[in-house]
Amino acid sequence: MSSMTFGQKTFIPTPPAKGSFPLDHEGVCKSLMVKYMKCLYTHNNDNSQCREDAKEYLGCRMENNLMAKEEWSKLGFDDQQANERNIRYNTSIINIVINHRCPLLK
Repeated sequence: MSSMTFGQKTFIPTPPAKGSFPLDHEGVCKSLMVKYMKCLYTHNNDNSQCREDAKEYLGCRMENNLMAKEEWSKLGFDDQQANERNIRYNTSIINIVINHRCPLLK
């Protein structure tokens, strides 16, 4: 005897937005994946500490057709270079002020 439920919608699966994400059966990017996973483990799953490792891993997957090629900005890596430039600039300004070499302080 089969039990039928009336009034319930049937489940219709939808494909992922970015298409398939094939497994790395040949281990082409395995070393980078392990490096990234170790970084996450070391930093208590804080991804911000492992951004470079994540970028290397995703780059390997894109180069080897294990995922669709995508702009870094769409993967959340666009702002990193700008932030690093701002940090270097702000650090140099702070060093100038601390060392009293700024003409505005005289």
